[in-house]
Amino acid sequence: MEFLHKSVLLDETIESLNIRPDGIYLDGTAGGGGHSYEIWKRLSGGRLICVDQDPDAIETLTERFGGFDNVSIIQSNFSEIPEILSKLNIPSLDGVLLDIGVSSHQLDTAGRGFSYHTDAPLDMRMSQSGTTAADLVNTLSFNKLVYILSAYGEEKFAKKIARAIERERESAPITTTLQLAEIVKSAYPAAKRHDKHPARKTFQALRIAVNGELDRLSQGLDNAFSALSPGGRLSVITFHSLEDRMVKQRMAKWCEGCVCPKDFPICVCGKTPDARLVNKKPVEAGEIELSENPRSRSAKLRCCEKLEK
Repeated sequence: MEFLHKSVLLDETIESLNIRPDGIYLDGTAGGGGHSYEIWKRLSGGRLICVDQDPDAIETLTERFGGFDNVSIIQSNFSEIPEILSKLNIPSLDGVLLDIGVSSHQLDTAGRGFSYHTDAPLDMRMSQSGTTAADLVNTLSFNKLVYILSAYGEEKFAKKIARAIERERESAPITTTLQLAEIVKSAYPAAKRHDKHPARKTFQALRIAVNGELDRLSQGLDNAFSALSPGGRLSVITFHSLEDRMVKQRMAKWCEGCVCPKDFPICVCGKTPDARLVNKKPVEAGEIELSENPRSRSAKLRCCEKLEK
């Protein structure tokens, strides 16, 4: 299995982790192992844990790292870090990397149903198990469809699209990607159909819903930070505003210190920061990477370091 994926912000991400040769690092979305390999190269006496929920990624990672005695390969979701560390008998980590969202392999493998450019079963399951996008499209009520499209896709025309889906599925189930893409296109105002692909936000919304991405990100952020040793770093790459907003707010919360009113002469709350931001602003792709990998355009890297308490 060849898991094609061009690692985004590779150098910047590796630098942000401040890798110690004898440290223990977890790549929670290891994919094809691009970031993982660069972490592993910098280890001497340390350990790497590669985690991914996609069976295709696990197969690729096993082929790539299966003979390395300091690499553990785990099929799981990064939100389950406490369970993963418990099984490996590891108390804490020196760094965690989370590269959030859909991979190039998942997008480019037509049969996975993530892309609106090629016809395939309407699937979108990263783990290749559980509820599919077709299940949601054909069974959810109008109101639930509107909620998913609005909340997870920030789709302005959510009601029009949900109504079009309702009409279509009354005559026959919606089972393929291009079928859904055409339904969405028909619901879009004609003047808006050529800005960006009309189905882009709908596919994003359904993918997030199918995989429970935002709930798992929220849980995963807290679990990853809790697992860090003092001085350990959490680096997170996001690709859309919903993810980035959550990461930004969570890191800001960890970095918050005294909350006493400004006119208090001394601190009485006793609150001290749990973390510090490594970069105050998110790191984004430079011109060279943008020209070589257009999918890096929306990528944002945020990193924080756990403080001694």
